Amino acid sequence: MRLLLATKTVEPERIKEAFKCGETLIAENKVQEIKQKFEGLKNFSHEQHFIGHLQTNKIKEILKYNISCIQTIDRMSLAEKLHNRLTLENKTMDVLIQINTSNEESKFGYAPSESLNFVKEVAKFKTLKIKGLMTIGLFSSDKEKVRACFKLLKSIQQDIINAQIPNVEMNELSMGMSGDLEIAIEEGATIIRVGTAIFGERQYPDSYYWNENSEID
Repeated sequence: MRLLLATKTVEPERIKEAFKCGETLIAENKVQEIKQKFEGLKNFSHEQHFIGHLQTNKIKEILKYNISCIQTIDRMSLAEKLHNRLTLENKTMDVLIQINTSNEESKFGYAPSESLNFVKEVAKFKTLKIKGLMTIGLFSSDKEKVRACFKLLKSIQQDIINAQIPNVEMNELSMGMSGDLEIAIEEGATIIRVGTAIFGERQYPDSYYWNENSEID
């Protein structure tokens, strides 16, 4: 299991302190923050993922930086346009498929019932290396409702493994954040995305980062 530091709104100097402590896997929610921090972090050995809602008009921009995995492939238009750009640049990209396990309209992610077919379609794009699944659990104090989200993702992972789809690996389950990481670990998370528990409370609520329905592709 890997700890991913969600570094939204965290300045490079504080991120470097985490590097010194041995934590070198970080992630941003917004392409703009990746750009702003790139110079300050580029000389430090680290791995960076993208965990926000990726607009298709930001694909060209995000590929300029050292992103090794996009965890939020949630629609065919994004997969197709990302593939086209990667083909043009002769690159590949590790990706996770984002599933909306909480069935909330405010959250992005593919519908669980349609996720197997979606993975089959995305797998046709040879530039996209599917490594697993990602979800954002229900923001709730009811632990069993939160647990159900993670159990569902694990179940979907198993269905995809059983389907033996070419060009698909299912080793990663990115689930769990500061408020529910213990439950996620119990249910099989391989990556937990932790920010607040390490860097402290943000200026903005989680909805500021996860719900970007107002932004149109």
